[in-house]
Amino acid sequence: MLDFTAYGGLFVAAFGAATILPMQSEPVLVGLVLSGKFSWILLLTVASVGNTLGSVVNWFLGRGIERFRDRRWFPVSEKSLERSSRWYRKYGKWSLLLSWMPLFGDALTVVAGVLREPLLTFTILVFIAKTGRYVVLIFATLTLMS
Repeated sequence: MLDFTAYGGLFVAAFGAATILPMQSEPVLVGLVLSGKFSWILLLTVASVGNTLGSVVNWFLGRGIERFRDRRWFPVSEKSLERSSRWYRKYGKWSLLLSWMPLFGDALTVVAGVLREPLLTFTILVFIAKTGRYVVLIFATLTLMS
């Protein structure tokens, strides 16, 4: 039961960190890796899938931005959204490889929805970016442990 709770908690943290919730998944992931009780490959998979699905929520928010833009809970500030829009228009879908970055990355995922990036392309690029960040984090943690 502990394994399910740990992996489930990581999924929730990773999902929430990519959405409007003020959460961080990195401390949860590092803590689980440091415990040495869990498969780092499964931790990587759970965190990557959770974080990518959270970004998909942002993509859907972007699709309906006109209805939600002025709401207090909206995940991105107007300034951040405008900066991300300029960046996205300049570099296109490849800018989604920076979706792992704090704040700016969340805005990119919303902008991708606004600018109607196809969901499949979006999901693949965001998954690569999110997984890459977690790979670096896990290997850095494992290196420090040894």
